Amino acid sequence: MAHDHNHETHTILTFDEKLVKLLEHWIKHNDDHAENYRNWAEKTKEKGMNDVDLLLQDAVELTELINNKFKEALELIKSH
Repeated sequence: MAHDHNHETHTILTFDEKLVKLLEHWIKHNDDHAENYRNWAEKTKEKGMNDVDLLLQDAVELTELINNKFKEALELIKSH
């Protein structure tokens, strides 16, 4: 016997669940960027562009600081 309704369930994320997913995505995204900055810093250093290398290393550190804040927020959400 055929019937007209769909058995798939659509899950609606709670605010906390959505925020956790966003924070996890941002952390991964920033990790990828930091690795790219690190690679380019190394390349500029090899080319003798030491001032640029230092600025890119600063960008790596700042990106890691941002990620630490995201990780702290993630832990707070998961612990409550």
